[in-house]
Amino acid sequence: MAQREREQREMETRERVAGETLSAAWPGLTDPAHDSQRLFRQILGAMSEPGTLETLAVPAPPQTPPSDALGAALWGVVLTLCDLETRVWIAADLDSSALRQALTFHTGARITDDPASADFALLTHESFDPQMPFALGSDTYPDRGTTLLVVVEQLANVGPSMLSGPGIETTRALDIGDSPGCRALMDRLAANRASFPQGLDMIFGCGARLAAVPRSTRVTRADAKEVN
Repeated sequence: MAQREREQREMETRERVAGETLSAAWPGLTDPAHDSQRLFRQILGAMSEPGTLETLAVPAPPQTPPSDALGAALWGVVLTLCDLETRVWIAADLDSSALRQALTFHTGARITDDPASADFALLTHESFDPQMPFALGSDTYPDRGTTLLVVVEQLANVGPSMLSGPGIETTRALDIGDSPGCRALMDRLAANRASFPQGLDMIFGCGARLAAVPRSTRVTRADAKEVN
């Protein structure tokens, strides 16, 4: 009996130390109750006013590849929105055993290798594939579509893309970069109009800054020619 109790205490000690080590490398929210509320309001604000830029004050993930690409903003989104009921798909260029362990440790989220079953997808503009079969939701349950959390080259309220629709008084410019992946992302968002209310919502991250473009937003080029 004493041996089993000793082994149990040793196992609990190892798990605690492992958790402390992981938390030091992949920090969680300093004050989970208040920080999660603050971050949720910022994320909700970004979604309700598409293209506006928010800066999230959260600890950054480890600054070593590939985790350094994720950035503080998207790590903050993950810590705020993911929970035990959440399924997360991770693109190969961000994936690592450390990130998977950190997601599970801090949020309890389940990692899936099936993009069609994911509630959230973590990826970069370089790994975005327009043919990836993310869930688009349905006419009855449009909220069941996958939300893409995408690392982009930059975030600025200038051209080449113009946003309009709910939450935007007239138009709002948004520039996420000019790489083929960034252009493909904006083209995919523009394609939401053809399938609305089905479609993809996207939250873009660049360092500590984020911007969101939900499926209800209309995307056009700076020359006013609609993207199809």
